[in-house]
Amino acid sequence: MLRKEQKLVIHFYEQIDKLNGKMGHGILRYSENPIACAIDFNQGGKTTRDLFEFGPDVPVVSNVEQALGYGGEVLVLGMAPSGGRLPESMVAEVEQALAAGMCVVNGLHERISDRYANLRAGQWIWDIREEPQGLGIAWARALELTNRRLLLVGSDMAVGKMTAGLEIWKSARAQGIQAEFLATGQIGIAISGRGIPLDAIRVDYAGGAVEKMVLDAADAALAIVEGQGSLLHPGSTSTLPLLRGACPTHLILCHRAGMTELDTVGVTVKVPPLNEVIALYEDVASACGIYPRPVTVGIALNTAHLNDDQAQRAVSETADATGRLVLDPVRQGCDRWVDALMA
Repeated sequence: MLRKEQKLVIHFYEQIDKLNGKMGHGILRYSENPIACAIDFNQGGKTTRDLFEFGPDVPVVSNVEQALGYGGEVLVLGMAPSGGRLPESMVAEVEQALAAGMCVVNGLHERISDRYANLRAGQWIWDIREEPQGLGIAWARALELTNRRLLLVGSDMAVGKMTAGLEIWKSARAQGIQAEFLATGQIGIAISGRGIPLDAIRVDYAGGAVEKMVLDAADAALAIVEGQGSLLHPGSTSTLPLLRGACPTHLILCHRAGMTELDTVGVTVKVPPLNEVIALYEDVASACGIYPRPVTVGIALNTAHLNDDQAQRAVSETADATGRLVLDPVRQGCDRWVDALMA
C-alpha cells in the first residue's frame, strides 16, 4: 500500500521528545521513504537534528497546515496516546490531511478508516492493527524449514527488540545474505511493509499467525522475527505464540543496560541474572525437549541512555558477567552476531 517513493509527514502529536513517540522515531530512523517533515504541537520551529542524533534532518512544524508546504504525501501517526485512541485534538489534523489529498498510516489500536468513506481515487487509510484473515492455530510446521530463524526476546517490554532486529537485518543484507525482517508490531510493519500486528490477533490464532508468516518467508536464509513483550512481565502474553509459531533456531536476548527491575506499575518485579533469563527462554522454547533447543547468539544491550564511555563499560561488564557476545546493535553494529548466526 505504501510505495517507497512517497514522501512522509510524521505526526508526533506532542510526543516527539517522549518514549510514546517511538512509532515516529522508528519511521524516522529506519524508513526507506523520504521524510518531508515532522509535526509536534510543542516543538515547531526546530529540526529533527535539534532533537535526535539519528535519521534525516528535516523541519519540525506545529500542525498539518504548516506541513502541507513541504510536499508530504502520507501522514504517519507517529505517537502512542493513552488507550491507543486518536486524541480529539488530532481529529481535525487527520481531516485536514485527507482534505489535502494525503494518505494516512495509522498504527493506533483504534480503526479510523471507518470514519472516512469518501476518499479520492488512489487515496487510502492504512489501519495497521487489523487481524489478518483466514488464520488457524499453530502446528509447529516451522520445524520442517531448513533456514535459520532468529527470534528477539526481552528481559522486559520496550527494551529494543525491534531495533536490534532491524539492525541485524541491515547487517545481514549488507553481507549479501538473503534475510527477511518479519515484523510483529505496527512500527516494524510500517517500516518493512510486511508482517502481522500480533497485539491485534486473538490469542488462539496468534501462534498460527506467526507460523504462517515464518512459512511465507521460507526462502530466506535468515528469518529475523521481531520479538514482543517478555516472559518475565506480568502483562505480557505475546512471547509464547512467537516461540511456538516461529520454532526459532536462534535467540538474542534484549536488555536495557543497568535495568534491575521491570518497568511496571505497582508490585516491584526484579530482573533475574541474564543467564537465568536466557535459560528460561531456551527451556520454554524446547518444552522439556520435545522441540529443538534454540541457540542464544548473544545479548543486545540497549545503551541509548548512556554516553559512549558508559556504554562501552556496560557492554564489557555484561559480557564479563554472562560470558556472552554482548553488543549494542546501534553503536557497535551486528556483524559479529550475523557471522555467528550463519556459521
